[in-house]
Amino acid sequence: MSTWLRDAATGVNSRRSLSGRARARRWRHLIETFPSLREMRVLDLGGTPESWRLAPVLPTSVTVVNLLPQESPVKGPAKGIVAIQADACDLPAAIASTHFDLVYSNSLLEHVGGHVRRQRLADNVRSLADRHWVQTPYRYFPIEPHWLFPGMQWLPYEARVQISMHWNRGHIRTRTRAEAQEQVDEIDLIGISQMRRYFPSSTIWYERFAGLVKSLVAIQTGPA
Repeated sequence: MSTWLRDAATGVNSRRSLSGRARARRWRHLIETFPSLREMRVLDLGGTPESWRLAPVLPTSVTVVNLLPQESPVKGPAKGIVAIQADACDLPAAIASTHFDLVYSNSLLEHVGGHVRRQRLADNVRSLADRHWVQTPYRYFPIEPHWLFPGMQWLPYEARVQISMHWNRGHIRTRTRAEAQEQVDEIDLIGISQMRRYFPSSTIWYERFAGLVKSLVAIQTGPA
């Protein structure tokens, strides 16, 4: 069985899956890039409290912004995580007026809905902290990372809808054409030139698999 099929069988969130191993490598690089992460006040755009609860390093405080409602941990080491239901492209005043040590975002940029909203997200990232780490899957990696389907991102719209109707997006099952269309419409992968446009002063780290660029990470370690 191929690696990609094993991922589909074991689950894209499994630590043994390609995605799980990639996340572990990404965490290691994040900690190496920001060695004082444990002492930082972090704003996570699009993340979850659970991802930080399981992180190898837990910062002093983490504010997680997500469109979906999340529960803030109230006890234990993760009690410094605060979850806020909001749009990362249109942040509430309480967040927009705060300065953080680091803005972190993992696999959100491709979901926000087109160039204008991607630019708003990038503007928020740059304005809210002197440091950032923004990851997004690379459009030209041969396997679409959400469906784990070869070349799906390059197919015509109708072909992508048909695939989504018969091939799950991770753990998300689509039972109707409308649901499949919604899943396809939500995701718009980008390339290197676009990433540089949104983060012109950042270093772009190319996360690779089998020698191919798998995802892009815009990194800024201090004031531009």
